[in-house]
This record gives sequence, C-alpha cells and structure tokens, in this order.
Amino acid sequence: QVQLVESGGGLVQAGGSLRLSCAASGRTFSSYTMGWFRQAPGKEREFVAVSIWSGGEYYADSVKGRFTISRDNVKKTVYLQMNSLKPEDTAVYYCAANPYYSGSYYLSSVYPYWGQGTQVTVSS
Repeated sequence: QVQLVESGGGLVQAGGSLRLSCAASGRTFSSYTMGWFRQAPGKEREFVAVSIWSGGEYYADSVKGRFTISRDNVKKTVYLQMNSLKPEDTAVYYCAANPYYSGSYYLSSVYPYWGQGTQVTVSS
C-alpha cells in the first residue's frame, strides 16, 4: 500500500508561483511513476504532469513551460513547481502513484494510489 500526502497549496495572485509537494510512503519510491492531476469545480479531473519511474517528464499543453515536475527519491517526494500562475489554474491538485508504470500516464484511471488533494487558488 502506498500513501501519498500533498502540501504546498494556497492562495496566490496571477503571475505568482507555488511549489506543491507530495510525500510518499513505501520502500520503492524510485519505482513509482508519479503524476499530478487537478480538478476544478464542475470539471473532470485532468492530467497536469508526470515523472516516469524509468525516466522522462511529460506535461499537459496548458502548463508546458510554466510548471516543472521533479522528484527526490531519497526523500520519497515529488514536487510540482508552478510559475506564471493563471486564474484558470485554480483547482484541487492531486498526486498519484503507479509502481513500474510507463503507459497511458495521462489517464487518471491507471493510478491506483492517490493523495487527498491540496487547493490552489489563483486570484486575478
């Protein structure tokens, strides 16, 4: 079983930055593909970014060039650095994990483990 705990959300003005963290339990964090998703009110949960366990980072077009995903396998933590935030980035952000996975990483249904979410609100 993998437990995920997000932190770092908050209220920020448009153009500002936030860094989200997701701490994971388990002994084999380096083998987890770690994804970030978000869900705005009344909308479907959508893919934001992923760090593939075997290497590679991928982003949704809407955040490419503004967000950066990174991971620290010693600290068992994945980060999402969010710059140039826009009001449309407002959502609950979730991290998700799937051990040894490198397939359709943009689909929320492939992730068996999820955090509780952290709210990000960007004011205009």
